[in-house]
Amino acid sequence: MTTSSQSIIPNPAIKNDFLQPTSLVPARLWQNAWAQSQQSQSIEKLERQSGYALIFVIHANDADEDWLEMTLKTEVSSVISDWAKRHGWHYADVEGEEHSKRDADFFNNHDDNLTPVYVFRYLLIEPDTCKETTAQDQLTNLTFNDILAPEQYDCHILPLSKMQPHKLAFFDMDSTLIEQEVIVELAKFAGIGEQVSEITESAMRGEIDFSESFRRRVALLKGLSTDVLDKICGQLTLSAGAKTLLSTLKANGYHTVLVSGGFTYFARHVAEELGIDEYHANELDIADGQVTGKVVMPIVDGNRKAQIVKHRANEFRIPLDEVVCVGDGANDLEMMDVADLGIAYRAKPVVQEQADTAVNVTGLDGVAYVLVNLDTHKPFISKQTVIKIHG
Repeated sequence: MTTSSQSIIPNPAIKNDFLQPTSLVPARLWQNAWAQSQQSQSIEKLERQSGYALIFVIHANDADEDWLEMTLKTEVSSVISDWAKRHGWHYADVEGEEHSKRDADFFNNHDDNLTPVYVFRYLLIEPDTCKETTAQDQLTNLTFNDILAPEQYDCHILPLSKMQPHKLAFFDMDSTLIEQEVIVELAKFAGIGEQVSEITESAMRGEIDFSESFRRRVALLKGLSTDVLDKICGQLTLSAGAKTLLSTLKANGYHTVLVSGGFTYFARHVAEELGIDEYHANELDIADGQVTGKVVMPIVDGNRKAQIVKHRANEFRIPLDEVVCVGDGANDLEMMDVADLGIAYRAKPVVQEQADTAVNVTGLDGVAYVLVNLDTHKPFISKQTVIKIHG
């Protein structure tokens, strides 16, 4: 599937000096927790029926004292305990070798706008008689809004089968890797910013077909001088935590891909800034130094994004259950659906409802708290360590 929309950066400028907010926790952290809950020596592969991982991320202030972390964890654990008793579930704390809130100096001296957080992890063990649909309904009722405002925390609840290492990560660009929608920035220079912005927002909410909305917006750009392209590149802002997340993934062996409904001119710029391995986007048709307003086929819409995910995974001989996709708009849902793990980032409501989980209280660095790495060293939980099963 070689098209004009595909470009691979042969020598990406990977910036290894980016600090990491936390190493990806080993998959064996969850494997050992589950094995001990089942009084087994080891579990090599977590199956879908093995239970659920709960990863609780709370926005912290740099000035927070250590006692507050313990108080919050006690309150979170109490909510889980009450919920577990009502529904007959068991649960266990899962502790890794990490400090949940990073040193204040780390954040103050970092240029990636990282979010200080507390991270608490739990293993949720469903009753033997619990059907999958019943389990999902019961998990939906697990809420922490009585102790924290919704905007203060992210609660990721995922089947343990997803706590396996992934190898291939796909990212949307506009409003995901960068804070802007590039086509809206182009429209501002053309004096039609408000009109294009309305069409873009409607498409991202899934109210109108992306391809149709794309044709309308591009047509409105007819006659725009290409002199503005470099100016816009210079004004693009990387999302908070983007540098840290991408460097973390690269350090953990991920192949990274930018797949965008935007344009290759800007996708290449962003990919090079972040050290992303390859990018796929739409070509901006230009003639005589001006945008023609014509669409170059094929359009990278939601269906095309999903095709690219499947094609690239097949090319690398990586199964789809080792693929993760991150995005914010309705046109990202199809690629999330074919991947093992779909993560909504500060996304539209329709996307947050259908994605596997959502990151809202942090920057993109919050994606790292959901992922695991291939632990090639000693387990986090040794045979001498016994986790306490509650419920």
